[in-house]
Amino acid sequence: MAKKRKKKVVRFIYQSVGPLPLRLAGHYAGLPMVFSDASAKRCGGLAAVLFGDTNAEAIITTQSVPLDASNALEFQAALFALSQACKHFPDQSFALFTDNLDTANRLKLAKEQGLARDAELAHGLNQMGMSDGLAQVSICWVKGHSSCRGNTLADQHAAVAAS
Repeated sequence: MAKKRKKKVVRFIYQSVGPLPLRLAGHYAGLPMVFSDASAKRCGGLAAVLFGDTNAEAIITTQSVPLDASNALEFQAALFALSQACKHFPDQSFALFTDNLDTANRLKLAKEQGLARDAELAHGLNQMGMSDGLAQVSICWVKGHSSCRGNTLADQHAAVAAS
Protein backbone atom coordinates (compact mmCIF):
# COMPACT_ATOMS: atom_id res chain seq x y z
CA MET A 1 0.00 0.00 0.00
CA ALA A 2 1.40 3.37 -1.00
CA LYS A 3 1.99 6.06 1.60
CA LYS A 4 -0.23 9.08 1.45
CA ARG A 5 1.56 12.31 0.85
CA LYS A 6 0.80 15.25 3.05
CA LYS A 7 -0.92 18.09 1.31
CA LYS A 8 1.17 21.21 1.02
CA VAL A 9 -0.31 24.00 3.07
CA VAL A 10 -0.43 27.28 1.21
CA ARG A 11 0.23 30.19 3.52
CA PHE A 12 -0.97 33.62 2.46
CA ILE A 13 0.90 36.64 3.72
CA TYR A 14 -1.11 39.83 3.49
CA GLN A 15 1.13 42.83 2.94
CA SER A 16 0.76 45.97 4.99
CA VAL A 17 -0.75 48.99 3.28
CA GLY A 18 2.11 51.24 4.35
CA PRO A 19 5.81 50.42 4.61
CA LEU A 20 5.28 48.87 8.06
CA PRO A 21 2.41 46.91 9.62
CA LEU A 22 0.07 49.11 11.64
CA ARG A 23 1.31 47.63 14.93
CA LEU A 24 4.79 49.07 14.22
CA ALA A 25 3.98 52.17 12.16
CA GLY A 26 3.23 54.38 15.19
CA HIS A 27 6.71 53.84 16.65
CA TYR A 28 8.36 55.36 13.58
CA ALA A 29 5.84 58.06 12.66
CA GLY A 30 7.52 61.13 11.24
CA LEU A 31 10.81 59.34 10.51
CA PRO A 32 12.00 58.40 7.04
CA MET A 33 12.18 54.59 6.81
CA VAL A 34 14.93 52.68 5.02
CA PHE A 35 14.75 48.93 4.31
CA SER A 36 17.82 46.92 3.30
CA ASP A 37 18.19 43.42 1.93
CA ALA A 38 20.63 41.26 0.00
CA SER A 39 20.29 38.27 -2.29
CA ALA A 40 22.76 35.74 -3.66
CA LYS A 41 22.19 34.15 -7.06
CA ARG A 42 24.66 34.43 -9.93
CA CYS A 43 26.11 37.45 -8.18
CA GLY A 44 25.21 39.40 -5.06
CA GLY A 45 22.39 41.91 -5.13
CA LEU A 46 21.80 44.75 -2.68
CA ALA A 47 18.63 46.77 -2.35
CA ALA A 48 17.62 49.85 -0.40
CA VAL A 49 13.96 50.87 -0.25
CA LEU A 50 13.40 54.35 1.16
CA PHE A 51 10.16 55.97 2.30
CA GLY A 52 10.14 59.67 3.23
CA ASP A 53 7.11 58.98 5.45
CA THR A 54 4.33 56.41 5.74
CA ASN A 55 2.39 57.88 2.80
CA ALA A 56 5.32 58.51 0.45
CA GLU A 57 6.13 56.47 -2.62
CA ALA A 58 9.11 54.16 -2.34
CA ILE A 59 12.51 55.21 -3.66
CA ILE A 60 14.23 52.00 -4.75
CA THR A 61 17.95 51.69 -5.40
CA THR A 62 19.86 48.50 -6.17
CA GLN A 63 23.42 47.43 -6.76
CA SER A 64 25.07 44.24 -8.00
CA VAL A 65 28.18 43.15 -6.11
CA PRO A 66 30.51 40.13 -6.13
CA LEU A 67 29.08 37.07 -4.44
CA ASP A 68 29.98 36.75 -0.75
CA ALA A 69 28.75 34.95 2.36
CA SER A 70 25.15 35.63 3.34
CA ASN A 71 25.88 37.69 6.47
CA ALA A 72 28.57 39.68 4.64
CA LEU A 73 26.10 40.50 1.86
CA GLU A 74 23.46 41.55 4.38
CA PHE A 75 25.98 43.83 6.09
CA GLN A 76 26.94 45.34 2.72
CA ALA A 77 23.23 45.88 2.04
CA ALA A 78 22.85 47.76 5.33
CA LEU A 79 25.85 49.98 4.50
CA PHE A 80 24.42 50.56 1.02
CA ALA A 81 21.05 51.51 2.55
CA LEU A 82 22.77 53.87 5.02
CA SER A 83 24.58 55.58 2.14
CA GLN A 84 21.33 55.96 0.20
CA ALA A 85 19.56 57.35 3.27
CA CYS A 86 22.32 59.95 3.74
CA LYS A 87 21.98 60.91 0.09
CA HIS A 88 18.16 61.18 0.08
CA PHE A 89 17.59 62.38 3.66
CA PRO A 90 20.63 64.56 4.50
CA ASP A 91 20.92 65.74 8.10
CA GLN A 92 17.76 63.85 9.13
CA SER A 93 17.20 61.08 11.62
CA PHE A 94 15.79 57.91 10.07
CA ALA A 95 14.98 54.28 10.85
CA LEU A 96 16.94 51.46 9.20
CA PHE A 97 15.19 48.10 8.93
CA THR A 98 16.97 44.84 8.13
CA ASP A 99 15.71 41.26 8.18
CA ASN A 100 19.15 39.95 9.18
CA LEU A 101 19.46 39.74 12.95
CA ASP A 102 23.28 39.55 12.93
CA THR A 103 23.48 42.79 10.95
CA ALA A 104 20.99 44.53 13.23
CA ASN A 105 22.91 43.41 16.33
CA ARG A 106 26.27 44.48 14.84
CA LEU A 107 24.95 47.95 14.04
CA LYS A 108 23.27 48.32 17.46
CA LEU A 109 26.47 47.25 19.23
CA ALA A 110 28.50 49.78 17.25
CA LYS A 111 25.95 52.47 18.06
CA GLU A 112 26.01 51.70 21.79
CA GLN A 113 29.73 50.98 22.29
CA GLY A 114 31.27 53.16 19.61
CA LEU A 115 32.90 52.44 16.30
CA ALA A 116 36.36 51.66 17.71
CA ARG A 117 35.49 47.94 17.89
CA ASP A 118 34.33 47.71 14.26
CA ALA A 119 36.93 49.15 11.89
CA GLU A 120 35.06 48.03 8.74
CA LEU A 121 31.91 49.84 9.82
CA ALA A 122 33.84 52.93 10.94
CA HIS A 123 35.58 53.11 7.57
CA GLY A 124 32.27 52.73 5.70
CA LEU A 125 30.56 55.44 7.74
CA ASN A 126 33.48 57.84 7.31
CA GLN A 127 33.31 57.37 3.54
CA MET A 128 29.61 58.29 3.69
CA GLY A 129 30.28 61.41 5.73
CA MET A 130 28.59 60.02 8.83
CA SER A 131 31.29 61.25 11.17
CA ASP A 132 28.93 61.07 14.16
CA GLY A 133 28.43 57.38 13.51
CA LEU A 134 24.95 55.99 13.92
CA ALA A 135 23.63 58.64 16.31
CA GLN A 136 20.74 59.70 14.07
CA VAL A 137 19.79 56.13 13.04
CA SER A 138 17.20 53.90 14.71
CA ILE A 139 18.20 50.33 13.91
CA CYS A 140 15.41 47.78 13.72
CA TRP A 141 15.13 44.09 12.92
CA VAL A 142 12.04 42.94 11.04
CA LYS A 143 11.12 39.33 10.52
CA GLY A 144 11.90 38.29 6.96
CA HIS A 145 9.04 37.28 4.68
CA SER A 146 6.48 38.85 6.96
CA SER A 147 3.68 41.29 6.29
CA CYS A 148 6.07 44.26 6.12
CA ARG A 149 5.69 45.84 2.66
CA GLY A 150 9.03 47.64 2.84
CA ASN A 151 10.89 44.40 3.54
CA THR A 152 9.05 42.59 0.74
CA LEU A 153 10.03 45.28 -1.76
CA ALA A 154 13.65 45.08 -0.61
CA ASP A 155 13.59 41.25 -1.00
CA GLN A 156 12.21 41.48 -4.53
CA HIS A 157 14.61 44.15 -5.75
CA ALA A 158 17.68 42.49 -4.18
CA ALA A 159 16.78 39.28 -6.02
CA VAL A 160 16.49 41.15 -9.32
CA ALA A 161 19.86 42.85 -8.74
CA ALA A 162 21.46 39.46 -8.04
CA SER A 163 20.23 37.73 -11.17
